Amino acid sequence: MSFGAKLRRGEGPVWGTLKRAAKAVATAHLPVNAVTRPVFGLLYRLYVAAREGWVWARRFFWNEPLFRSQCESVGPGLRLEELPYLGGSGRIVLGRGVHISGQISIGFNTRGGGRPEFVVGDRTFIGHKCGFNVARSVRIGSHCYLAAGCTVVDQDGHPIDAADRRAGLPTPPEGIAPVVIEDDVWLGFGVTVLKGVTIGARSVVAAGSVVTKNVPPDSVAAGNPARVVRQLGRPPAGVT
Repeated sequence: MSFGAKLRRGEGPVWGTLKRAAKAVATAHLPVNAVTRPVFGLLYRLYVAAREGWVWARRFFWNEPLFRSQCESVGPGLRLEELPYLGGSGRIVLGRGVHISGQISIGFNTRGGGRPEFVVGDRTFIGHKCGFNVARSVRIGSHCYLAAGCTVVDQDGHPIDAADRRAGLPTPPEGIAPVVIEDDVWLGFGVTVLKGVTIGARSVVAAGSVVTKNVPPDSVAAGNPARVVRQLGRPPAGVT
């Protein structure tokens, strides 16, 4: 086989040399040793300071003022990392020291009439990518923890009847019911809470659960649909 043919097929000593050289370039790095470590350490700290400064400035001068302008009232000590996505118009009331981590979404549906409300109590944490769809009322108490990816809706979203959906009709009144999450509730990652549900104070809902019925206070609920699996402060069923 000729030299040109071997080169075209990726064979031969020249091609091998080129591949080794390309690999060496791709895996090369600047040395971090006793001489260069302080320099790179300083550059890293400067990078972190610049990044944190940018995050603070964006929150202080942009995210918080824009979001506060859409709220009826906001207590002191709001911690807002990203600008929430708001759809529609409704009443937003936040208590003291609310922490909104990452970006959340709040969608209001006013087609059923009235002004929907989204109310959050003091010192409650709402995780990244939590979503709230509100046609009447979603109320979250104080000192609650909503892990990332939770969804809370107080409506079906569409009529049950297919003809009504084709006609573009809104959710009927019987498809809308307020949601109440009482104080000190913890919702695990990806929990879904559906219309008409009240979750009692101090209860815990396991990750991935779908809550379709009320959860009594001081309970642990899990599953789809969620059911109470134990009472807090007591041993699980069957355990002595």
